[in-house]
Amino acid sequence: MSGADAAEAVAIWQAGVDAVRGDSVVASRVSVDPQRLSIDQLSYARDAFDSVLVVGAGKATAAMAAGWLRAVGDAFPVRGRINVPRGSAAGFELGPIDVCEAREPGENEPTELAVRGTEATLSDVAATTERDLVVVLLSGGGSALWVAPIEGITWQDKWSVARQLSAAGASIGELNAVRKRLSRIKGGGLRRACRRAPMVTLVLSDVIGDPLDTIASGPTVVDTQPPEFAQAVLSRYDAEGRLPESVRRAIASPPIPADWPDHLDNRIVVIGNNETAVAASAVRAAALGHEVKTESAVDDEGMAEEVGRRLAEAAIRGLHDRQASERPRTMISGGEPVVKLVDAAKRGRGGRNQQLVLAAIVQLASDPRFRIEDRERLVLLSGGTDGEDGPTDAAGAVLDRSVWEATDRLRLDPADYLHRNDAYTFFAATNGLLKTGPTGTNVCDLRVLTLR
Repeated sequence: MSGADAAEAVAIWQAGVDAVRGDSVVASRVSVDPQRLSIDQLSYARDAFDSVLVVGAGKATAAMAAGWLRAVGDAFPVRGRINVPRGSAAGFELGPIDVCEAREPGENEPTELAVRGTEATLSDVAATTERDLVVVLLSGGGSALWVAPIEGITWQDKWSVARQLSAAGASIGELNAVRKRLSRIKGGGLRRACRRAPMVTLVLSDVIGDPLDTIASGPTVVDTQPPEFAQAVLSRYDAEGRLPESVRRAIASPPIPADWPDHLDNRIVVIGNNETAVAASAVRAAALGHEVKTESAVDDEGMAEEVGRRLAEAAIRGLHDRQASERPRTMISGGEPVVKLVDAAKRGRGGRNQQLVLAAIVQLASDPRFRIEDRERLVLLSGGTDGEDGPTDAAGAVLDRSVWEATDRLRLDPADYLHRNDAYTFFAATNGLLKTGPTGTNVCDLRVLTLR
């Protein structure tokens, strides 16, 4: 990545990420005085509880826990346990909260360590009394980090589900519908394990529309999806029956009626989402003198390649708009498309954001309206707000003039890399990777398209 224009696009993207960082968002929503604990618009009398148990799972949960501890200080006893990816707790002082680094970075799949941390969490929650307050911190990635298989299912079975359905192009809602049927903590399982204590859940949403029963597979809300939906997902994405028979049998079995603790206080607060990040990026772009348009997805976006092609078409229209402002024009969008992977024997490395930008390159290069001189007038960035894009160490990719120049100099064929899901290799060669490390948040993807 090079050039002032690319740096400006990164700054716009970073402003969106910073607006939803788990530590600062939680700290801004929580306050304590001698009489009350306030969480956003919620209020708890200080004499109603003796201590707080903090539990959670997700890519941003370590940051969220740090924000909680910063906000409450030593006002009351706090203990806790969280499951997070390795490295995401670095730099945070978490004191009384045990941290289970349940998976490696870039490997968003169940592990045996995640199972151990989850079982300990369920035990902690089950042991609470009416004099405890349970605070649940959830963010994207929680489904793979809280793993408590039902009887007859192993964590390896759940690993197969995550890998097979994701590779086939299932959306997060479809994947989590299956996960919930195979879990004792998802689909309200955590709330059912807590028999006496009040519970409040703080959510950084990584799902478009903020459906509470889908984010981290809804561990504290009633699962309202009919069992037929999960069966339909398997029929669509595993028609050849590659998943273990134990999984197919469990999904086909009628769900066991759940005893939901309606008598207990159970509240949920969404403290940040993709729309929040898009809006913050727009403020930053406007401050830089850009004319800004925004767009936040309201539903599943479909395939990453199609989103990339749509952005390429929007860029071409903008570049040839004779009525356009002389100021830089920036479109900021958010969402979370999917990628259907080719066979492993042909597959390279990459993630949906890298695939999206590469698809835009292919589309631009094939359009006769896109001229050589237009390459200097366009920057396109797409990045995962969590700093992870697929099983790679990049958050996404940036297209600017230098990427075009490297593509020509190295005589690369972008379409070949696109078809092999090998966008990471392409952008590594052209210096177009966006690398941030863990960001302390996770609210889907954020895209910046700038035209001059």
